[in-house]
Amino acid sequence: MHLTTKGRFAVTAMMDLAMRDKHVDQPIPLISICERHGISLSYMEQLFSRLRRGELVNSLRGPGGGYHLARPAHEISVADIIQSVDERLDATLCGGQEDCQDQRRCMTHELWSELNRKMLSYLASVTLDDLVQQYTYRQGGMVYIEEKPRRAKARQVASPRNQGAEIGKMAAASH
Repeated sequence: MHLTTKGRFAVTAMMDLAMRDKHVDQPIPLISICERHGISLSYMEQLFSRLRRGELVNSLRGPGGGYHLARPAHEISVADIIQSVDERLDATLCGGQEDCQDQRRCMTHELWSELNRKMLSYLASVTLDDLVQQYTYRQGGMVYIEEKPRRAKARQVASPRNQGAEIGKMAAASH
């Protein structure tokens, strides 16, 4: 039984989004989530593509674009997130196929199957709002992480070689 980074990162990113959705009335850029948690942008794009298909997030493209939760945080469970990113939580050796031992069901199959049901039930009972409230409480109250202001596009700067030529032209014109 093992929860991969795919599931962990998806829950972390969704919790981050839920915390900001309460305070910021604009889409949250994916890059800002990546920077806060040290997750690569390409990996996060893959996860958010799946979360969008799972109808857990909405996206807005273009300048000023980013992501919002598709539903209120109290309506999104951890199980929803994990299942949206195709994460399998399975304690059985057979993946639920009941062919654990010599193509037959092993003696402990029901134990591991019941553990799977309990895990899924527990994760379905925990919402993003629950996680945000627990985190906020552990931090001693209100937690608000300010979004960095979005930068304007950088202007194209002439290369040093071209800058020298431009300075030469200006000097010649002034004489």
